[in-house]
Amino acid sequence: MKYLLSAAMAAFLMVGAVSAQHMNIGIKGGLNLFDIASDDNSSNDMKAGIHIGLLGHFHLAETLAFQPEVVFSGQGAKVSSGVVDSKLNLDYINVPLLLQYMFDNGFRLQAGPQIGFLIGAKSNINDNKIDVKSNYKSVDFGLGIGGSYVHPPSGFGVDLRYNFGLSNINENNAVNSTNNGVQLGVFYLFGHKS
Repeated sequence: MKYLLSAAMAAFLMVGAVSAQHMNIGIKGGLNLFDIASDDNSSNDMKAGIHIGLLGHFHLAETLAFQPEVVFSGQGAKVSSGVVDSKLNLDYINVPLLLQYMFDNGFRLQAGPQIGFLIGAKSNINDNKIDVKSNYKSVDFGLGIGGSYVHPPSGFGVDLRYNFGLSNINENNAVNSTNNGVQLGVFYLFGHKS
């Protein structure tokens, strides 16, 4: 799976490099607030986590860009059963593939699909961590939508995104559950052109 992910990212970067007017590579990181929505109406609270990774930014036209990313993302939820409170920690390598509409002033609107690869899943109950990775599917599909701002002279920017889960993450359960959450982060584009 690691090799497939690496090959896919390399292909996206090469295609973008050939067709783009200009390109930038960048780094990003920030705060996650995620929960899990389930069709059994169970109640979860948002859990804080982090995301950190790499991005490519390819200008396809004057106002249109393609931005693939490879990001570690700490997700999950706080689960309350009425008796015991626990945390579910789901760690993913996410690959968002975003199209961006770019305004002249540095603001951008963005949306696109995302595929996530589960690399770890642990339930934390009273400081006891239990590996529950086998309870969750190894691949998750979602949709990201949001906005960002880049300061053109410096290449520094901020990003706000909401991720909608589109696929059931449970492996062997009659309950359908999806990852949903907000990401607020900062990024830096190397050699940014305004």
